[in-house]
Amino acid sequence: MTAAATTPSREDLLVQMRQIVGASHVLTDEQGTRRFRKGHRTGEGNVLAVVRPGSLLEQWRILQAAVAADRIVIMQAANTGLTGGSTPDGDDYDREIVLISTLRVSGVQLINDGQQVVCLPGATLDRLEQALAPLNREPHSVIGSSCIGASVLGGICNNSGGALVRRGPAYTELALYAQVKDDGSLELVNHLGIELGDSPEEILTRLQQGDYSPQQVRNEATAKASDARYGEHVRDVDADTPARFNADPSRLFEASGSAGKLCLFAVRLDTFPKEPSTVFYIGSNDPHDLTEVRRHLLARLPRLPIAGEYIHRTAFDIGEKYGKDTFLVIDKFGTSRVPAAFAMKSRVDGFFERFGLRGVTDKVIQALMNLLPSHLPARMREYRDRFEHHLLVRVSNDTLEQTRAFLAEFFAGSDSGAYFECDAEEGRKAFLHRFAVAGAAIRYREAHRSSVEDILALDIALRRNDRDWVETLPDEMEEQIIHKLYYGHFFCHVFHQDYIVKKGNDPIAMEHRMWALLDERRAEYPAEHNVGHLYVAKPALAGFYRELDPTNSFNPGIGHTSKKKHWGDCC
Repeated sequence: MTAAATTPSREDLLVQMRQIVGASHVLTDEQGTRRFRKGHRTGEGNVLAVVRPGSLLEQWRILQAAVAADRIVIMQAANTGLTGGSTPDGDDYDREIVLISTLRVSGVQLINDGQQVVCLPGATLDRLEQALAPLNREPHSVIGSSCIGASVLGGICNNSGGALVRRGPAYTELALYAQVKDDGSLELVNHLGIELGDSPEEILTRLQQGDYSPQQVRNEATAKASDARYGEHVRDVDADTPARFNADPSRLFEASGSAGKLCLFAVRLDTFPKEPSTVFYIGSNDPHDLTEVRRHLLARLPRLPIAGEYIHRTAFDIGEKYGKDTFLVIDKFGTSRVPAAFAMKSRVDGFFERFGLRGVTDKVIQALMNLLPSHLPARMREYRDRFEHHLLVRVSNDTLEQTRAFLAEFFAGSDSGAYFECDAEEGRKAFLHRFAVAGAAIRYREAHRSSVEDILALDIALRRNDRDWVETLPDEMEEQIIHKLYYGHFFCHVFHQDYIVKKGNDPIAMEHRMWALLDERRAEYPAEHNVGHLYVAKPALAGFYRELDPTNSFNPGIGHTSKKKHWGDCC
């Protein structure tokens, strides 16, 4: 690739960036950049450099340098996404890539007596949970991605959904971001609703230091810091459309759903009271039982359930065996240790891959896990043997009696299903197991490379009134699959479907056939992981990306759009 004559050379740009953040935070060697260039589940490509700014002002100056040098910018926080949306994808870009990793720019600032927060680019959901715990409040998402260190801003960029039924997709209309305009100039836009000054340098420095008073925080009713509409939306169980999906135009607003087409410096979000709750564990061999439970609890409870998570028996089994280490690390050490463990694993894997040895850590860890007994409560294991379909329901205790009475009546004398009320330990472990299922297919693939071609992972949103939610595949497709893992956010009708594909079959061709089947079911996809580099962005979403980034300087190629400057012939 030849840089334009009027732009800095590769070496000149590297020198400039090292002067801004320090040489140790500009990574260029293959080993040092690997864990940033390679997606958690998919996606990988080359970069000119990975730059790790230590402040908002350094992030701004690196961005200025990269844009002035006519390089592509990919913003990345925790790199926990499942569709490769914050890494390069291939090496067919028309400009070199500067990947800006924001994890060093951490910070959570409580405002409005903790009813809202301002989160900086490196803030993780785990760290936000810790900051809010003394106030007996919690963030938008408290289960799932927070356990592997996902960033708050990453959730906003992807309209991530999560497991909490009342709160819907991550959403805000209050953000501080930089945008490359039509003429190629860089602009800092302060829509945080906080008075921080006029120049980028003043705004970013004061925000970093928390240098603003409560009087400088504006609370305008028209600017939302969460999706307050979702509770009413999800209750409409007879609606002929999905409750939530990434391309929903009503939830695309500046930072929200931007998928890296802006450079975010901060977002402002609502927080929520933490409530005493109880978990019910439901098992059934008739999926219609779970349908009726879902419809009743959504439509008839005086307050919405907190969460309703589905696990199919096969997903239960794969998660129990191949997600055991994730479960045990979180169970014994908490979520805060997991990001460091993932980073260490990536470094070790990178070392062995230089010698052509792939998946060494996965194989070693799995061999150790196979020596350990089951870590799951006895009643969960019993239900696994009895029932194909499993549903975990968490309700706030102010609706406990109504839920208990309904389930007792519904399953009285039932031949197909049953339930039990979990104690605190069982409830905690049931939801932790549901989380461990989500990464288990990756471990299975690495442990069985000789028989597995790859994983095909879909996240889909079914219509709210769809009673036939169990998938039926054509026989010829079934023959190409070793295991199907079905799990998801059942009350929102959002399902994660991981297919472990037999060696010698084409996962991409299979995925395209899956898309056709989903179109026939009038499902929307992706539901909450965003398009990344796996899915095709639908016209409304592609148009939103182009509106945010008219020169295609940020994260080109997302959603199978153009990777070329000014979008080439795309859209």
